[in-house]
Amino acid sequence: MHNYIFNICNPEFCQREVEAMLGIILQEIRVYREIKQEGIQQGEKSLILRQLHRRVGELASDVRQLVESLPLEQLENLGEALLDFTSMTDLQAWLAALES
Repeated sequence: MHNYIFNICNPEFCQREVEAMLGIILQEIRVYREIKQEGIQQGEKSLILRQLHRRVGELASDVRQLVESLPLEQLENLGEALLDFTSMTDLQAWLAALES
């Protein structure tokens, strides 16, 4: 049996094996970078939505959709700003400031 079968749980080993077989470095491939960035953004959205729910309560669907549509930089800014929020009014004011 091939040695790599026993290392299935080690992502670094699997990545090196794939790179060696294909003669490429995955991190240099544009699609790989885009998928990785999308995963990071989805994780941040999920975390910020959970934090908002704890801080200001249930989000209306239109507010939730607006938060989900924010680019990564604005999500990060919201993640910092929400630490000072005490009500839904604070979130709405923050979102309104983005539009102006």
